[in-house]
Amino acid sequence: INEGPERALALAREAAGQRDIRISGGANVIQQYLNLGVVDALEIALAPVFFCGGRRLFENLSEPGPQFRINKVLDGSAATHLRYVRQ
Repeated sequence: INEGPERALALAREAAGQRDIRISGGANVIQQYLNLGVVDALEIALAPVFFCGGRRLFENLSEPGPQFRINKVLDGSAATHLRYVRQ
């Protein structure tokens, strides 16, 4: 989809019907949907890998601060999984 996140979301909603929609991507993609205010929950896998860079997920948001709280933490040997829900 090249028409932006709003169009992609409209198509996803049409295809999903009453089911949930999952958005995958890096920080830039997730930030676009956070700025639209359409994200109800985030599931993040943190892996201890150093890539010499990256983006902060909660940077460049239109809201003054993330309106989410950590709901669940699952520790694993390869990653820590965090579930955030909108407050």
